Amino acid sequence: MPVMRYRDALNEALREEMERDERVYLMGEDIGVFNGAFKVTSGLLKDFGDKRVRDTPISENTIVGMGVGSAMLGLRPVVEIMTINFALLALDQVINHAATIHYMFGGQARVPLVIRMPQGAGHQLGPTHSHCFEAMFMHVPGLLVAVPSTAADAKGLLKAAIRDDNPVIFIEHEYLYGQRGEVPEGDDHLVEFGKAAIRREGADVTIVGISRMASTAEKAAKTLSQKHDIEAEVIDPRTLRPLDLDTILESVRKTNRVVVVEEGWPHGGVGANIAALIQEQAFDYLDAPVARVTGADLPMPYSKPLEQIAYPHEPQVVEAVLSTFRDL
Repeated sequence: MPVMRYRDALNEALREEMERDERVYLMGEDIGVFNGAFKVTSGLLKDFGDKRVRDTPISENTIVGMGVGSAMLGLRPVVEIMTINFALLALDQVINHAATIHYMFGGQARVPLVIRMPQGAGHQLGPTHSHCFEAMFMHVPGLLVAVPSTAADAKGLLKAAIRDDNPVIFIEHEYLYGQRGEVPEGDDHLVEFGKAAIRREGADVTIVGISRMASTAEKAAKTLSQKHDIEAEVIDPRTLRPLDLDTILESVRKTNRVVVVEEGWPHGGVGANIAALIQEQAFDYLDAPVARVTGADLPMPYSKPLEQIAYPHEPQVVEAVLSTFRDL
């Protein structure tokens, strides 16, 4: 399989789906002439023209609203929001309209809309460009939420999202755009929503990593094996709505310990939700409380040293795992 960057895998997915279905079009700020803020849409304006790759004004609520309307009328728009923080300006269209129209109209209307947006810290972009809001969108019924952590999943999940008849919140991570990985060739590479990936098998503890934290969890698992003789099973949910809880529970019943790692805030986060589901459905299998590793409970600092300690790294994950083995 060819090796490519995460951003190039996304670009390939967009290109293949636009070639496959003339109803697919792109819309967003600077996605055309500028090739996208993170170059995901590079070359698509040249190849498909400005009717299908549309640069828009800076008005997120309007952009998403146009996407909702055109999706209801039979197109399959892919809207890019330049950063997930800016999606807050479009929450009316996302929550009150995209997520509810199918239900309000008794199933007579659908919204096959994909909203792509990057998130995450590490680039000194400050508190208005660096947060992780997957928990906010996961909270909303009617939306699907994808958080791919590898190039292969970025392509396969985006293609599946574009073909789905439901509105999809497709969250990418800024740090991952330059990361390389093997990506299957061909138009038939689709990744099923609601099916987690087991990135590493182990029998001693389960680590669930969200978005970039799946990679961080794998690094921590390697350290745990080499230095502490602890074999961790690493699970990447890949999608949060639907969530493949069965795979997580099966792992927990095997390992009897679990740590959930996310970059978002701790209160009401993805980890809090998964921890609650585990204790509800696998409590009798736990030998220790569910441990969580999260971002710091504060706005993301601009200062590089402060930013680095505001989101999780490998040592925090290792320490959280070790804490589940200590006497309670």
